[in-house]
Parts: sequence; C-alpha cells; structure tokens
Amino acid sequence: MSQNHVARIDETAIRALPKAEVHVHLEGTFSLLDMLTLAKENDVALPGPAATLFDISTHDAFAAPEVTTGGGAGAGSAGLSGFLRFLDWQCGLVRTPSQAARVAYAFAVRQSASGIRYSDVIVNPTHWNAWRGRELDLLDAFGAGFDEAEQDGLCQVGVAYSLLRNQSAAEAERLVGELVAARPRRVVALSVDGDEKVTGRTGEKFRGAFALAASAGLHRTVHAGESSGPEGVWDAVELLQAERIDHGVRSIEDPALIDRLIADGISLGVCPRSNLTLGIYPDWDSHPLPRLLAAGVSVTLNTDDPAPLGTTLEADWAVAADQFGFGYGDLVGFAARSIDASFADVDTKSRLHAELAAVSEVAPV
Repeated sequence: MSQNHVARIDETAIRALPKAEVHVHLEGTFSLLDMLTLAKENDVALPGPAATLFDISTHDAFAAPEVTTGGGAGAGSAGLSGFLRFLDWQCGLVRTPSQAARVAYAFAVRQSASGIRYSDVIVNPTHWNAWRGRELDLLDAFGAGFDEAEQDGLCQVGVAYSLLRNQSAAEAERLVGELVAARPRRVVALSVDGDEKVTGRTGEKFRGAFALAASAGLHRTVHAGESSGPEGVWDAVELLQAERIDHGVRSIEDPALIDRLIADGISLGVCPRSNLTLGIYPDWDSHPLPRLLAAGVSVTLNTDDPAPLGTTLEADWAVAADQFGFGYGDLVGFAARSIDASFADVDTKSRLHAELAAVSEVAPV
C-alpha cells in the first residue's frame, strides 16, 4: 500500500479494471426508477415524496424501532432498523416472476456499468414478502433475469442465499434442505445476515444448516464482525465453516483472529462507506482497512447496498484511494483479490485474471 500522497485516480480508470464484487445485496440495488415503476404497476402508494424516497429518515413508515427481517447496511438517521423496514417495503413491490427477472437483469446492468465482470449477490428472501413459501420460485425468476443478462454480455452473477439471524435452527435447516434438493440455478453459496447486535451470537444455532450446505458443495459466507466484535467472526470460522466473511472489520481487535484469517486464507468483504454510514466507525481515519491490509489479511472493497447509500463501486474505490493513499497498483491488487475471493468457477477466475493483467499492464496517465 502506498504510504505517500498520490494523485487522485479517476473513476474511469477504475471502471476499466476487470473485477468482481462479493459483498452486495440485491435488496440494496433498486434504482429510484425501479421503485417508481414497480409502485405504479402494483398501484402502491409511495411512503413519501418520490424525490426523497431514499431519505429514509423522513418517512414515518420506516421509523419504528424494531424489525424482523435481515439485510445489509443502513442509511440516514433512521439507522439499521428503519433501513431494513425500507427494504421490506421496496422488495414487497416485486410480485410477479417477470418483475423479479427485471430486478435481476437491472442488477447485472448496474454491475457491468462499474466494470464488474462477476458478482456474488446476496439475496435474503425474508424481504420479498410476496414470495413467502415460494422462495424457490423467486430464485427461479431471478435466475431467468441473470441468465438473460449473461446472454446479453452483462455481468455474470452467482447467488448467495441468505438466512436471517432470527430464524430458528429448524427453519434454517429446512430451507437449506430445500436448496440442496432443488439446486436452483445460479445459487452458489449460503449466507446469513441481519443485525448481530440485536440477535446476539447465532453461530451455534446455524451450525447444522451450514454443515448441510458444505456437505452439498455450497460455498459459505457469513456477515460478522460488524455490529458485533471479533467473537462473531470466530463463530463464523469455527462453527459455520465460513470461506469468506462479509464485513469482518472488527477482526482487527483480536490479533489471534487476524492470524487465523491469514492462515486459513479467509477473505474479508469490507464495505467502508457502509461502515461509516452505520456509525461502526466515526470517520475514514478510524477505519481499520489499512491496518487489515498491513497485517496481511485478504481484503476486498465492496458497496453493500449501493443504491440507498448513493454510491457505485468505482466511486467507493476512488474515495478509498483518496482517503488511504492507494495508488493504481493497489487498486489492481484489490481487483485481483476480488476475483480470488469470489465464488466464480475456476475457468471464469482464470479468464478474469487474464483480462485484468492485460488492462493493468499500462497504468493510466
């Protein structure tokens, strides 16, 4: 990592780098146009003015202190609970297979516009309330959209099916059993998300579900070390057989955990803007990203929930470069690690590494 001040890296150069994104929620990628179109199609009233729809703190419908569904980052002063209620409302607008396929296709478009060639997208079906009891049908509809997108030359997508932290062990094992039996196309991994601070440690509860996923050949990625401390990451590694940690930033607080992550080659899918928005860290100077890299941990840079956070992957990489003094070579390293950390197949990884090598031979002026 560069220790001296470097010239700002233009977002165009960042978009040109072939890369993957491994920590991004489908629920957090609806554009304003997506929501307005779906609301009109379903004759659903907006919770507030269209122009301020992403300003969650201004809408009373999202101000309640408790929530029962999972998801990624938060936005605005409504905090995580309000943000998760917003996701419930938004995803509840998706009611037909064609609408679900359109959301999936739009995700691939958004990713491709950022130079992302492959994505492991997290899908938590508890948000999609029109599909309760029909989760496999929802995955099939998403798969149709992702298939069409790939046929059109857009970003290749694998799905990480996410459990919710406050689901029971029995429900989690039933859901994973259904996944293993049906093997929905595009599903490559099992995940778990939700607010660690509210639910407490849940590793033991989901041990059986993740063991079943591992035995069936599904990859495992776990949200941990965000609102909880290092103990959540320990549980993910030791109880859930996690191959990758989503967030994991608070691992920096435990040197023994850092050693374990390095020894086992477990990557952290870090989302700095999300961490700052949620108040995990008060400012960029406090964020442990440089210390994690200096310690030798494999770290990737991701957006988490880019639409409500008002960002793109290239914007977040550019800000990180500005804040931490990363040079172009550092960003090439982030791109390479993103490919390695992804759950893409071996051939896809080899192709993307070759594309990245060709693009990065000549650094931008």
